[in-house]
Amino acid sequence: MGRIGQWENAEPGVKRKILNANKGLMMMEVHFEKGAQGYKHQHVHEQMSYCLKGKIAFTIDGEETVISEGETLYIPSDAVHGVIALEESALLDTFTPIREDLLEEE
Repeated sequence: MGRIGQWENAEPGVKRKILNANKGLMMMEVHFEKGAQGYKHQHVHEQMSYCLKGKIAFTIDGEETVISEGETLYIPSDAVHGVIALEESALLDTFTPIREDLLEEE
């Protein structure tokens, strides 16, 4: 788990930093340039996303929901989801269990 606390690039215009991962719960901050996308994907982890700033359109199992600063969203296990930043934005994502796949990437 040496990557905790280090910013890394994800998709183009997207960077993320794992803030903490402990006992089945993980928190990560994600920043988006305007127009940047978090590509559609799915995972067994449950996820809560809190919008720290900006406005982001989530698509979850084909349904779009837009959240802005101060709002939160739940993503169930195995739901296909992705995002588009409608303006410069930041999210605080929480996962359970821990996203071992993100901790192991180089």
